[in-house]
Amino acid sequence: MRSSSQPKLISGNANLPLAKAIARRMSIHRGTAVGLVDARIERFNDQEIFVEVYENVRGEDMFVIQSTSNPANDNLMELLIIIDALRRSSAARITAVIPYFGYARQDRRTKARTPISAKLVANMMVEAGIERVLTLDLHAAQIQGFFDIPVDNLYASPVFALDVMEQFAGSLDDVMVVSPDVGGVARARELAKRINAPLSIVDKRREKAGEVAEMTVIGNVEGKKCIIVDDMVDTAGTLCKAAEVLIEAGASEVHAYITHGVMSGPAVERVTNSVMKSLVITDSIEPTDAVKECPNIRILPTAPMFAQAILNIANGTSVSSLFETDTLEPIYEGQIRD
Repeated sequence: MRSSSQPKLISGNANLPLAKAIARRMSIHRGTAVGLVDARIERFNDQEIFVEVYENVRGEDMFVIQSTSNPANDNLMELLIIIDALRRSSAARITAVIPYFGYARQDRRTKARTPISAKLVANMMVEAGIERVLTLDLHAAQIQGFFDIPVDNLYASPVFALDVMEQFAGSLDDVMVVSPDVGGVARARELAKRINAPLSIVDKRREKAGEVAEMTVIGNVEGKKCIIVDDMVDTAGTLCKAAEVLIEAGASEVHAYITHGVMSGPAVERVTNSVMKSLVITDSIEPTDAVKECPNIRILPTAPMFAQAILNIANGTSVSSLFETDTLEPIYEGQIRD
């Protein structure tokens, strides 16, 4: 039995600013100061990870905040070792809060003799001792089924809808939502429904992995302010090429709303030089200085949504209520910024 009805937060090193922001938001909701559990997470000379929790967590409802972003393997091991430390310290329940779930792109066998790494990672987390997962915009929804424990998958589309309605106030009739590929149509349709906008698709064909041979726009985008919607942007090559194709097809502007800003390699340079007017990402992955300084990249906060979700889980109330724009609007009041 838990000794306290209040959740306790602990964070790895993957995204400390987000973890601290979640704690601040929870402090506002509860009216009392909420901080991160004091712990030491460091590496030995051979890069082995060591964790020591300084506070008593016996019987507590623990939430471990850790994205498994770059460096994915280090951050994943940090998460597993923190979980093990809490389990061996008699925490009552351990929930892994994973704003960005790494290895999610490896959710099925694409050819012979390849792994399903997302399932392997799920098995490792459960074996380490977590009892629940809270995440954001999984690359593939079926990954929830890889776990034999509850998985709450939040969506960025309600937050994106709030931002779109503010940024495009007065010109929403000119907005068209675009899926960058056929596989992302469901995600794009979700945002399109929320803002009552039409939907278009960029059909891409690859001659080989990593290289897009041809792109075709399905739908009339002439004179439209196009919004490309996706769950992640990595090197931004496909995204920038899709923006060029849309402009060539007659779009007046191209913007992109993408949940996870992986932003590897030349991504920032490509976005800076792109025909896109703006790229909007969330802070599910801690942005680099280059990303923060890029003039056409904006970052939307996820802390208000995660803080409310953690409180709902701790109190045994609905998490799915956060799927609605109307529910998030008061939580995000003053948080959507230019």
